[in-house]
Amino acid sequence: MSVRLRKWKSKEGKVQEAWWVDVKFQHPDGRVERVRKASPVNTRRGAEQYERELRQALLGGSYNRREAEPEVPTVRNFTECFLTYSSNNNKASTLAAKRQLLDSHLLPAFGNLRLDRVGPADIETFKAQKRKEGLAPKTINNALTVLRTLFAVAAEQEVLPHVPRVKLLKVERPEFDFLTFEEAERLVAAAPPEWRTMIQVALHTGLRRGELIALQWDAVDLVAGRLLVKRNVWRGHFGTPKGGRSREVPLNAVALQALKAHRHLRGAFVFCDATGAYLKNDTCRNAILRASKRAGLRPMGWHTLRHSFASHLVARGVPLKAVQELLGHATIEMTMRYAHLSPDVKKDAVRALEGHTGGT
Repeated sequence: MSVRLRKWKSKEGKVQEAWWVDVKFQHPDGRVERVRKASPVNTRRGAEQYERELRQALLGGSYNRREAEPEVPTVRNFTECFLTYSSNNNKASTLAAKRQLLDSHLLPAFGNLRLDRVGPADIETFKAQKRKEGLAPKTINNALTVLRTLFAVAAEQEVLPHVPRVKLLKVERPEFDFLTFEEAERLVAAAPPEWRTMIQVALHTGLRRGELIALQWDAVDLVAGRLLVKRNVWRGHFGTPKGGRSREVPLNAVALQALKAHRHLRGAFVFCDATGAYLKNDTCRNAILRASKRAGLRPMGWHTLRHSFASHLVARGVPLKAVQELLGHATIEMTMRYAHLSPDVKKDAVRALEGHTGGT
């Protein structure tokens, strides 16, 4: 009999029962398969229907056949999906950096591995190899961050069941260069007239090079004495500033006077060439190098002027939170590297306990 009622006693002594199906089926190759299962519908009629379904499944060859799981792609095969995602969600500069790290480091090491086969040992081997090649720990971490993001995107798109752990190298906080107040004055004095205003504005607003190049007169209010940082340019690609947010920067007397004297009618860009076109990166890089050489200073880039702006503020006692907002840092941790320049931060900290001699 293919359908029967089974009865048994539970540990508590209660009688329990269930309808079971017992089916023997002979396949065309002579193999006999026996299936014994409890009916999902616990009645005779439900069990009989379940028996018919089982026999039909056995006859059609669909019983106990699992759908083939989609094969997890290799890192190389998933790269295009990852870059498509990045192009939709990242700036052009970030996308270019990811491409470079993938092509130069990640794909040669992991490209032929399936996403779910990249394990901790593979990642540690990658670190050791790159350190042996002399790659800076910061660059290695940049590559590992891209790999971790690639895993996260694969998991989000349900290509990977989970995000593997990617442990970064411990890296000391890098030193940054900044000008003393006296060095900043020497740089401005030695700069050619056509570059002096741009250097002064950089020293007194902390704008990045791409933000300076993309700055237009519609974002400068010479009456109210402020400017709005709402554009950035990188290799000809105009977009929002780093972090994707605009910020307002007040103009002090030095920057305001310099911009008023610099006002021109050559076009929309505040700093431009003779035709009114925006300045190119190489042109700006060479200009600051020449100015620093004329001033008798070490070679530097525009980011040194941004560091100088922040350092001078902290040295004059400006709160770090205000410095963070002026620089457009996403987190206070990025601004904390300037904290040691504050002359009174530790002194003010211990003074907070003065006057509290009684009580608990």
